Amino acid sequence: MSTIEHAVEVNVPIRVAYNQWTQFESFPEFMEGVESIKQVTDTRTHWITEIAGVKREFDAEITEQHPDERVAWRSVERPHQAGVVTFHRLGPETARVQLQMEYDPEGFVEKAGDWLNIVQARVKGDMQRFKEYIEGRSGETGAWRGDVPGPHQHGSALGGGDRPVPPGTVGGDTGFPQDPGTLPPPGPVPPRNEPPQGPRPVL
Repeated sequence: MSTIEHAVEVNVPIRVAYNQWTQFESFPEFMEGVESIKQVTDTRTHWITEIAGVKREFDAEITEQHPDERVAWRSVERPHQAGVVTFHRLGPETARVQLQMEYDPEGFVEKAGDWLNIVQARVKGDMQRFKEYIEGRSGETGAWRGDVPGPHQHGSALGGGDRPVPPGTVGGDTGFPQDPGTLPPPGPVPPRNEPPQGPRPVL
């Protein structure tokens, strides 16, 4: 299992940065190796990627999401990956976007790519391109302000039974064979004063 962490400071309000990150179908515009993302439901996406010459298709589900705070996800099947993006207000017009991701390389080529830090370099580049992407626009391309409770929160329908608890949540790990707790637990969730703005837009 490999872990990647990287953060960038963006010169936009935290709300703008968060809103843009919820527009998953725009990811190929700034993420290298991501060929396409299809929004299947509010909490599930279908990805087509190519890393180190290896093409993969997989579904990912949002396991926790709170506006202007965090988005956590995990892949539904192989290749195994999970992560969390957190948003931190630095000022009225600046914010920090921090990504922490864990993934399990498959096969000789992907393991060699991991050893050569290809994936780490791509993630760093992706975050820098996200910064340039959002700062170069007049505003976000869309927004989804819905809330997805984490498995540790009362009444959550996610993570029940023997399903793995996503990283970054209290008392859980990624469901992969490693020590839990590599990602920070979420902070307290403040009251929300506005309802979700309908379904995620499909671009």
